[in-house]
Amino acid sequence: MSAPPPGAFDVLVVGAGPIGLATALLLTRAGLAPARIAVCDRKIPAPPAELAALPIDLRVFALSRASEKILRAAGAWDDVADTRAAPYERMHVWHADVPPHGGDALVFDAAEIGERDLGVITENAVLQAALARAARRAGIPLLEAQIDSLSQDRRHAVLRAGDRELRASLVVGADGARSVIRELAGLGARRGDYGQTALVAMVSTARAHEHTAWQRFLGDGTLAFLPLRDGRSSIVWSLPTARAEQLLVAPVEQFERALTADLDGALGAVRLESERVKFPLWRVSAQGYVTARVALVGDAAHVVHPLAGQGANLGFLDAAALADVIADGLRRREDPGAHSLLRTYERWRRSENELMSGAIDVFDRLLARGSGKLAEFAQRGLPWVGKSPLVKRVFIERAMGLAGELPSAAR
Repeated sequence: MSAPPPGAFDVLVVGAGPIGLATALLLTRAGLAPARIAVCDRKIPAPPAELAALPIDLRVFALSRASEKILRAAGAWDDVADTRAAPYERMHVWHADVPPHGGDALVFDAAEIGERDLGVITENAVLQAALARAARRAGIPLLEAQIDSLSQDRRHAVLRAGDRELRASLVVGADGARSVIRELAGLGARRGDYGQTALVAMVSTARAHEHTAWQRFLGDGTLAFLPLRDGRSSIVWSLPTARAEQLLVAPVEQFERALTADLDGALGAVRLESERVKFPLWRVSAQGYVTARVALVGDAAHVVHPLAGQGANLGFLDAAALADVIADGLRRREDPGAHSLLRTYERWRRSENELMSGAIDVFDRLLARGSGKLAEFAQRGLPWVGKSPLVKRVFIERAMGLAGELPSAAR
């Protein structure tokens, strides 16, 4: 294909986070020329020559096997895997009403289904830098601009950033939970406040984490310890906002005592190794994923509770599914922004995302914060899952992204 005229592209992705960059890279795999795809954001930092030089990022993701495959297809996996990535082999899950090391704890082990690990813990900054490096290698234009307006006509979407005009057959909103593209396109979103705040930090523990992700349902929230390569752990501590705010500013010794107690001493005494960062928790669901010449992916379309660690994984599946749908359209000589293609993408991913979001909300209501007979039934049923190899396999495969209607890059 010939190079587009200035400001004109087949696809313009707004948002240079991991999901936006992955979308652009997968579109080249779908058959679009890299020069006809662009990624736009307010600021796009250049990755360092050595990704190991990146400062430690407290925000981490538990990448599923499906996400690993998608990142391989995008040409970014080797950089991710080589830069402080930590595979984890087991998940150890229990409710506050039972001891952490007793028979009522639920343990998922990769060996049970013949896998080398259940997933990989990686930092947001590493993931973004690896994908930015892959985009630059591929020749995808990375544009710094702040979008002011969006208009659509029969053939194009037109974005304006100051006095600059950008035209594309398709605009992809990958610009996060507070998506400007979602609002400018008139898609809107339903928001629900969980009444919780997640505290994130890096810690060391008296006992080794054993390459295991540890998670305890607390009764008023959820505490997860995610194993890091250097032996430390990243915590995601989801609590009622009032308690989270108190712990955010509590003396270090008080914070450590509360953290050790909430993990029920499963890894011995806990020591804080970083600053503490907070993230208010919201559930967001776009009222529609697509409209004329616009599609949403990742947090722009959906935000889920972090207790299952699925937010980024769902976003990568969105990116891969959109690329598949566009690839199918290109084979039929349809343009990337054809509404029939976008509706196919929406039907596919909205059903999958709402299924996962609903399941996560049930876990939060009944296991993490539940009370009453139904919650008690669910909490008593948790150990039963561990006693059924078939049910455990279903849970593991769904968490690893090996079940459901998978896009080609995730298979």
